[in-house]
Amino acid sequence: MAGRYGFAQFFSRDKVKTFKPKKKFEQGTLKFNLHKQANASLSSGIDLKEVVRLPPQEDLNDWIAVHVVDFFNRINLLYGTICEYCTEETCTTMSGGPRYEYQWCDTDSVKYKKPTALPAPKYISLLMDWVESQINDENIFPVKVGVPFPKNYLQVVKKLLTRLYRVFVHVYIHHFDTLVALGAEAHVNTCYKHFYYFVVEYSLVDKKELEPLREMTEKMCL
Repeated sequence: MAGRYGFAQFFSRDKVKTFKPKKKFEQGTLKFNLHKQANASLSSGIDLKEVVRLPPQEDLNDWIAVHVVDFFNRINLLYGTICEYCTEETCTTMSGGPRYEYQWCDTDSVKYKKPTALPAPKYISLLMDWVESQINDENIFPVKVGVPFPKNYLQVVKKLLTRLYRVFVHVYIHHFDTLVALGAEAHVNTCYKHFYYFVVEYSLVDKKELEPLREMTEKMCL
């Protein structure tokens, strides 16, 4: 299994590009410190099931917020490794094999108020833009100490993580050979296991959404 250090090394290489700009925490903030703590645990080689558990005396909402941003950055990098192979010609729909197709819907937009079938790269681009806009909204993800999270916070988080999971589904099912050819398989597997253990630990993604990768997950994580 690739460790956290190997993952960081691989995705910091010059040839790996970020699909969208990386989201960072402001130094000195509580979330920055939690982010450092979470990354230190990953680097230490602790079992990933242990890494996702809430540290003593820490706030669960803050812990989740830090991981949402971290997963956004990692999945962003992951997709960046294969995005040149994921084109509107090769991936005409945002799918996870013949049984699963995802349509984009954003009720706040003019163009996509209703579910719309799109090529995978277009869907993922809109998805990443949407996730970033949610993360940057301080009404949803407050950055100042003492400012409470909104009542619909977990509802928003579940939607964010469910949509990010679909990138894993598409990449694993349609671009796995590319991951292997790039030498990224073990590193992406580590990222996936971390994500999976986290969303299961806090019940943040419905089981039906995890179904497309169930067989792989049972072999890798259970």
